[in-house]
Amino acid sequence: MGKGFFQVPTAINEPVKSYAPGSPEREEVLKQYKAFYNSTIDVPLYIGSEEIRTGNTKPMSPPHEHQHVLGHYHLAEKSHVEKAIANGLEAREKWANLTWEQRAAIFLKAAELIAGPYRAKMNAATMLAQSKNIYQAEIDAACEIIDFLRFNVEYMSQIYGEQPESAEGIWNRVEYRPLEGFVYAITPFNFTAIAGNLPASAAMMGNVVIWKPSDSQVYSAKVIVDVFKEAGLPDGVINVVYGDPVMISDTVLASPDFSGIHFTGSTHVFKALWKQIGNNIDKYKTYPRIVGETGGKDFIIAHPTAKPQQVATAITRGAFEFQGQKCSAASRVYLPKSTADEILELVKADVASFKKPGSPEDMSNFITAVIHEGAFDKLASYIEQAKADKDAEIIAGGGYDKSVGYFIEPTVILTSNPKYDTMCTELFGPVVTIYIYEDADWSETLKLVDSTSEYGLTGAVLSADRYAIDEATKALQNCAGNFYINDKPTGAVVGQQPFGGARASGTNDKAGSMQNLLRWVSPRLIKETFVTPEDYRYPFLG
Repeated sequence: MGKGFFQVPTAINEPVKSYAPGSPEREEVLKQYKAFYNSTIDVPLYIGSEEIRTGNTKPMSPPHEHQHVLGHYHLAEKSHVEKAIANGLEAREKWANLTWEQRAAIFLKAAELIAGPYRAKMNAATMLAQSKNIYQAEIDAACEIIDFLRFNVEYMSQIYGEQPESAEGIWNRVEYRPLEGFVYAITPFNFTAIAGNLPASAAMMGNVVIWKPSDSQVYSAKVIVDVFKEAGLPDGVINVVYGDPVMISDTVLASPDFSGIHFTGSTHVFKALWKQIGNNIDKYKTYPRIVGETGGKDFIIAHPTAKPQQVATAITRGAFEFQGQKCSAASRVYLPKSTADEILELVKADVASFKKPGSPEDMSNFITAVIHEGAFDKLASYIEQAKADKDAEIIAGGGYDKSVGYFIEPTVILTSNPKYDTMCTELFGPVVTIYIYEDADWSETLKLVDSTSEYGLTGAVLSADRYAIDEATKALQNCAGNFYINDKPTGAVVGQQPFGGARASGTNDKAGSMQNLLRWVSPRLIKETFVTPEDYRYPFLG
């Protein structure tokens, strides 16, 4: 605890800047975007105090202009991963024993750096690397990661303050030790904030981390590393490696010092890692913590009393922001027959108002590119299948072009089959499928929503009828860890809507909450008796 019971600065959500035409933040981020675009970078592995360049590299290109090369990143070999583990374990002793307020200060400084001098860099890197428009970059790469850092410090102080009662003559106290060993963080391409939070949240609690960012997010991950270094994070606390994910995971999970995994990514990968950890369980010094947020097949269901314009906006924003590449994106929608035509016309008008997908540098673009060619090809195949199937009809969008960038038009599929493939399968792109139900079948449709998908991440109900809202809230309690009433199913804010789901969507450990941080500590109860007994005999013995 150091030399005082310290109060941390009260966490508040970072205000979202407007980037309106003529605003200073707009000019600054465009200037930084051009600077990044017109230069090339060479991203090393970060292991201990070393920046390691293996010479075996891969290029980094913007998804919206895939022939342009922003730079290269170096791929690790097995020996580098082993070195990262060794460096982490070497750093652990000093880091784990550093007083908590000193760790907190590092991450609070990182938040201030992102809010100030690094804001344009974080946003521009995310615009380039992940093809986010400026608003999506701002709420992610600036505001959300700032919120994660600030609120997690506050949650950490609250955890340390949670102490047991003590009876007369004894003093009970709990210390929240970091895990014994190291944590493995695997992060996704779609949120720069998640990429920063997964290693940082574990490190904040005194752990050392091996961090493997997504290959499609290395460019903006490098900016996160720069921030942490400037904030004073000691060498070896977070070691960063890129390369063959199977080799890296095999090497990490074979170590007896592996103590936990913090994961966001695909469901099948997480299940494979869980199985691998189980198969290796006899190797480990401790039972590893397994924390993961995976996929979603997120829904919107509208009641006949819902206002059509509100439903249409929830669909347009929920399905198409960041090209539908959010775990929480709306991808299946249930509309009542009485208002479906009006809602669909409004959605089609919204889609028609979008400019042709293009670069985020043009800030009039709402829609940009999907992340890579594999995602493009998958989405194009589902669109073509919908064009051919008799029980599906494309009523908006349906075009695609990868000659310059991986551009998929926002696409609306109308199906007569509630179990149509795109109503059940996670697509992770700007494709939403709509099923129309008879108004009288509202209660049965709720059962359909609950039973259609293996996932349980997010969902939304729109209704002006409070009895219907109550019914939906109860009927859908297991199929959405984040449930939204009269809103789209995306946009969770740290400190306000802790995020995570169950079923095939993950372990529901709620990123951006105290629950998540508790996964990265191992409490130790210390009982101290002030007057120690000297006779074994209890009074009942007479």
